[in-house]
Amino acid sequence: MYNLVMKDLKLGINPWFLALPFFAGALMLIPSWIYFIVLQYFFWISVPNIFAQFKAQNDLIFTTTMPVSRKDIVKARVTVIVILELLHIVIAMIFGLFTIHLYPNMNYYFFAPHMGFWGLCFVMLAIFNIIFISMYYKTAYKYGLAATASITTALVFSGGAQWLGIQNSFVFDIFNGSGADSTALQISILIAGIAIFTVFTIAACNIAIKRLEKVDI
Repeated sequence: MYNLVMKDLKLGINPWFLALPFFAGALMLIPSWIYFIVLQYFFWISVPNIFAQFKAQNDLIFTTTMPVSRKDIVKARVTVIVILELLHIVIAMIFGLFTIHLYPNMNYYFFAPHMGFWGLCFVMLAIFNIIFISMYYKTAYKYGLAATASITTALVFSGGAQWLGIQNSFVFDIFNGSGADSTALQISILIAGIAIFTVFTIAACNIAIKRLEKVDI
């Protein structure tokens, strides 16, 4: 499986998409912006282009000619997706720390980049994964509908969460008010988000493995 992961990272994916997290992450430095958008560049740019490239290269046919199991094919591809997602979110978190220190007295209308916010981001990625990965592996080469459905659902979640953070004073207080100063609360939300991300991604991987086994290649 390791060799399959390295194949994707070195041959299948344009190096630009490994550099994109640094450029997108820098957008965290914009004062009081809608920071959900920073991670959504992964949905809007990286995923459609990367999977279009895989399709153009006949990557599925090539990979199945190798002495590897279909289970490893799925696990390797999911691992690559997770690596890219973590690259985006970790770099964004680093820029977010700079933002908090650069603008210590900023009044945030949208979610501030505290730990709780990143927990919501992990949930957004989890929703994307469970839909995109499971739908994509119905065929393992048609990505358009899977991308549309997963991106739309992730956007609905982030938009709904942000709307609730603006309209509901309790939610606003958790992420931007006194709750933002509670380290225990913020860490709890972050851990919960990571847990949801892990469970959803593993579930998506298992569904994808079962579906690829049934695909006639």
